[in-house]
Amino acid sequence: MSVALPLAPARYGLDAPFTAAAVALLAIGLVMVASASVAVAEKSTGLPLYYFYKQFSYALLGLLLGALAFSVPMRAWEQSGFWLLAFAFFLLVIVLIPGIGIKVNGARRWLDFGAFRLQASEPARLALVLYLVGYVVRRRAELQSSFKGLFRPLVPVVLASGLLMVEPDFGATALLMLVTFLLLFMAGARLAHLGGLALAGAGGLALLILFGPSWRLARIGSFMNPWADMENSGWQLTQSLIAIGRGEWSGVGLGNSVQKLLYLPETHTDFIFAIWAEEFGLLGIAVLMTVFGVMVWRAFRIGQAAEQRKNPFAAYLCYACGAWLGAQVLINMAVNMGLLPTKGLTLPLISYGGSSLVTVCLMVALVLRADHENRIAKAGAPAGGFKFGFGERGP
Repeated sequence: MSVALPLAPARYGLDAPFTAAAVALLAIGLVMVASASVAVAEKSTGLPLYYFYKQFSYALLGLLLGALAFSVPMRAWEQSGFWLLAFAFFLLVIVLIPGIGIKVNGARRWLDFGAFRLQASEPARLALVLYLVGYVVRRRAELQSSFKGLFRPLVPVVLASGLLMVEPDFGATALLMLVTFLLLFMAGARLAHLGGLALAGAGGLALLILFGPSWRLARIGSFMNPWADMENSGWQLTQSLIAIGRGEWSGVGLGNSVQKLLYLPETHTDFIFAIWAEEFGLLGIAVLMTVFGVMVWRAFRIGQAAEQRKNPFAAYLCYACGAWLGAQVLINMAVNMGLLPTKGLTLPLISYGGSSLVTVCLMVALVLRADHENRIAKAGAPAGGFKFGFGERGP
């Protein structure tokens, strides 16, 4: 079966603030990975820019896959819900199989493809969100009127969360649940139903912390008072706070961080924000939060425009992507500043990691596709394209 992948005619343009913010963050991320990883890269590989070169190759891959995702009409994504759900569970199951899933630091989260390691939870969560958006659109009336309509989409989310906890990946589980509840809230689910399920979910996560591995509860203790055991369990957070404190108003300057010199662990991944704060200070933090804020704001505005032109799938997908980006940014920054317990969540487009970077590039492409179709509808023109796969020409 032939599938039409329409390419976007340049004359319709793209949302300038959203695109500029995404490009700026991608560029900042490459610079910060080079700066934050130089010491650890030289120690582990002998090449100071090793992680920068890898991140640059991931960025190219993300841009390529993003361009392909951008070429797929929203209708095709909407009609592929079952296959996206199957793909998500395939990834989450196969990564748990010994000999296939790679175990690192006690967690089995990665699939090894030689030059590239895929963290299965990243594309799996995006596929689940696409499926949930399709469900919300199809069953919106039932979702808004009955508990059954709200409960049904939570079944695959709960199952997926269970598989994520087996890896284990508590941070990815919490973010998936948060985005799910935000999406259902924006779709008009009753607050009483949603609140009850949210309390049940929070209670379940609390039980996982209390009766799970001892290190999980230890993280809570070190989060509450990292200085009590700063040489052991509180080391990472105290070093992060020292880095942020050293930045003061304007920072110590790009490349001049001291904490990245093997004092702060995970400087180029989960704690790259602390190095940014050290090198650029409070002013740099404000700039970074503003750019992320522009992305989230424009994602919601694009979704609003899609809803006004009667395309609810594109609208709720934009809302979900905006909520995901905003929540992950706030959680990562809060962890770096000691406002939340340590979790393995990256700073989107900034932190080192191919799986996260490629997944966020796909999310950006999906939002831009929704914006492109908004512009086509406003212009009253058909979308051009070439046949490659998914069924329909144009949006």
